[in-house]
Amino acid sequence: MLNISLCMIVRNEENNLSKCLDSVQNLVNEIIIVDTGSVDMTKNIAFQYTPKVYDYTWDNDFSKARNFSIEYAKNDIILILDADEVVEEYDINELEEFFCTYTQEIGRLIIINEFKTFNRFMEEKVRLGRVFSKKHYQYYGMIHEQLISKSGTENIYHDISITLRHNGYNGDLKARKLKAERNISLLLSQLKETPENPYLYYQIGKSYYMTEEFHDTVRYLEKALEFNLNTKLDYVIDLVETYGYALINTEQYEVALHMLNIYDEFDHSADFLFLIALILMNNEYYEEAIQEFIKATKKNSSKVIGVNGELAYYNIGVIYECLGDKLKAQEYYNKCSNIK
Repeated sequence: MLNISLCMIVRNEENNLSKCLDSVQNLVNEIIIVDTGSVDMTKNIAFQYTPKVYDYTWDNDFSKARNFSIEYAKNDIILILDADEVVEEYDINELEEFFCTYTQEIGRLIIINEFKTFNRFMEEKVRLGRVFSKKHYQYYGMIHEQLISKSGTENIYHDISITLRHNGYNGDLKARKLKAERNISLLLSQLKETPENPYLYYQIGKSYYMTEEFHDTVRYLEKALEFNLNTKLDYVIDLVETYGYALINTEQYEVALHMLNIYDEFDHSADFLFLIALILMNNEYYEEAIQEFIKATKKNSSKVIGVNGELAYYNIGVIYECLGDKLKAQEYYNKCSNIK
């Protein structure tokens, strides 16, 4: 067990909280729970794990609530989790080295997001900064809050060996819409204050994408793309990929072909190559699509699990079957043992 304070803000999470807290019992030595107005059994469950449960009057500002929770931490090192996340893996020795060596860095852990797209349940791996020193960092932003350095210097990141699983995107559509409506309202409010912030347009578009409102997704992501963006940033990469999938979902296949203009900037990514292959496939450029799917399989890693393997092979099989080549189709379907 490490000298880490887990700091959480929760509301009406009686169905998730125990699983989350059970998963960190041997990782942290302090748990701080800030409740923002639960009317279910959330607080009762929280008290079973820690006496440090505090009330916070919700004021539509996630950063203020996060910073409020951090104030109660006795340890300098903070771990941030949401109630619908569970710690699956961690390496104590690597984490001890990180805390000793990288004292001013933000630890980027792996989050496996479960979600549904194209009527299939899928998973993606992303890295987010969730472990940090409260001496050096605090939160900023009403929603989709981000860490900023207290000294005003640029954030420094280091990848760490903690893996979480997040199930917040795989609920029914009605539940996702309610959550998205709240988020979009807060994001639009923040956008009025900082209208030149492409990250806010991205988050609004992403919220619409998660509720399958793809025309609104396209509208807001196109506004984000009007800015001069740093294509090395994780959110910009995700923005581009989400935009491409939204174009496919709105059947704007020819418009999606324009993404070939940025091919050289993103062709290092299996996820981008897979997206380009889907775009080509929907425009009936079948041979070219197969080539891009094959390129995706040559990449060692991917964000969405399977796009550099079985999902690519499956789509190649679909193309060959549609073209009437059943032997070739079967050859590629045989590579997809985990796809029913």
